[in-house]
Amino acid sequence: MDAIVPPFVPVLLAALLLPFLGRRVGHAVGALASAAVVPYVWLVAEGAHFQTHLFGFKAVLFNVDPFSTLMGLIFGFIGAAGVLYSYASDADNLQTAFALGYVGTSLGAVFGGDWLTLIFFWELMAVTSTLLVWHYGGKAVRAGFRYALAHGIGGTLLLGGIVWHFAETGTFLFASVPGGPESGGLAGPVAPILGAIGIGVNVGFIGLHAWLPDTYPRPHVAASVFLCVFTTKTGVYGMYRVFPQDGNVAVAYMGGLMAVFGATMALFQNDMRRLLSYHIQSQVGYMVAGVGIGGALAQAGAFAHVFNHILYKGLLFMTAGVVVYRTGEESLKKLGGLAREMPITAGAFTVAALSIAGFPGFNGFVSKGIVISASHYSFEKGPLVLGDFYTLELLLLLGGVGTFMSFIKFGYYAFFHGSYDGSVKDANRGQSVAMVTVAALCVLYGVFDGALFAILPYDVTSDAVVHHVYHTYTVPHVIEGVALAVLGLVGFVLVKKPLSKLGRVPDVDNAYNPLTFYATRYLVVGVTELYAAVDRAAVRTADATAAVVTAPGAAAGRLVGEDRVSLRADVSTSLLLVVVVVALALVLVL
Repeated sequence: MDAIVPPFVPVLLAALLLPFLGRRVGHAVGALASAAVVPYVWLVAEGAHFQTHLFGFKAVLFNVDPFSTLMGLIFGFIGAAGVLYSYASDADNLQTAFALGYVGTSLGAVFGGDWLTLIFFWELMAVTSTLLVWHYGGKAVRAGFRYALAHGIGGTLLLGGIVWHFAETGTFLFASVPGGPESGGLAGPVAPILGAIGIGVNVGFIGLHAWLPDTYPRPHVAASVFLCVFTTKTGVYGMYRVFPQDGNVAVAYMGGLMAVFGATMALFQNDMRRLLSYHIQSQVGYMVAGVGIGGALAQAGAFAHVFNHILYKGLLFMTAGVVVYRTGEESLKKLGGLAREMPITAGAFTVAALSIAGFPGFNGFVSKGIVISASHYSFEKGPLVLGDFYTLELLLLLGGVGTFMSFIKFGYYAFFHGSYDGSVKDANRGQSVAMVTVAALCVLYGVFDGALFAILPYDVTSDAVVHHVYHTYTVPHVIEGVALAVLGLVGFVLVKKPLSKLGRVPDVDNAYNPLTFYATRYLVVGVTELYAAVDRAAVRTADATAAVVTAPGAAAGRLVGEDRVSLRADVSTSLLLVVVVVALALVLVL
């Protein structure tokens, strides 16, 4: 099938039309437009591309390769499921329009065949997702400002890397499209660093991640379903484009650390959506590690985990959203025993929890296993080796234990421990259809791993493609999955009592949010006072000059006194304020 139009076009058109349609018709149009992306990108032949010019440069608005196809399939599906869930969860048309704009701009980013198209839609993606957060009002507004600021900084760094790449190569095109450079990735010594840090904001590098748990618990529950999918996964895709061949050692280790840090911080949380947000960082760590390891096996594992994570993470936010929708409660401490009242929601949560934790029989087990195998067979041993386990591999396994502990905690306090005060309805029909459909796919891709392998960019079962053939259901793999579950259960039992007494655990934003706020305030005050001091000094100098010209003797006498002292004070103040303003600017930049 020949490519006719880029897949973002119908989705963005639906987003523009939706506010002017009735609620039922509008959401139906939005769901169909997103769902239509799935067969469309599946049928378009690999290598198809739509060339044009963007801002006067050669650009490719639609480039089809196995990586973009996989992203398009899952983005289109979860977009349709999200619209159905939004309709069932009482989201208004404007909110869903912003959500579809977010879906469409994400599709534009992953199907672009050049860096200029990618950064164009990358920035539009930040705008549409910010509007989606802001639309809910209340606490979401301030969180949305912080979200926009973080992604503005990240996008600027990525743009700097892209400009540097253009200076090195003379083109924005990817290597895989006609007319592109000989080698892929960002060229030169500086561009990959800028690109990695800029994209690191989107994927949640440790220290650059605080926007994630700060933002995703704030908006409407249906908005969180979209937010948990597109920004971070588009970031993983972008990271692959920066390091498409051999990966990067530092990126790989950062992924391993993200897996552990995110799971640990999630364990400390009582707010359901905040817990799930930290687990986005943890799970994206596996994908980042796969990209950093490099090679066919690791990259296939990274994108398998992208695909699976979108399914089970979207499902987890749906189940948490139903709990909030029905009870109005966000905190696990105020819930309990909901499995009896909400069996469909509890069942969907159980499937999603076992999937994200990587239990055998569920999709997360398949994709995590590929990345962990690549960390053993395709990567350096690192400084820490315990028997047959290497450093990065140990980090990923430790992250798996933390994941089991976190979701045992979530399920225990929300669904199985104690009882909820009052009667609660289960998910409504639309919410149930969305959740059951996604849950079924989590099981399907876990049991029939060949269905997942068929859409991966590399065949992980062929020794002609990967240097270590991957088989999912081997005895060592199954034992490993079960062992992680047992360790997670034992770990939760051991820490359950201390965790129940734990308050809110601070993160890096507790330090840099006040620092940024007060530094910005003092910068504004400093600039204002600097202008005033310079203005006073200029006026006094002009007055003194005029006095000297008109009455030299008298003016000289006055300058000996108060005017000279005042002038000297104004100049000194100006110099001091210059120093303060420069120092504050450096603090904000660094």
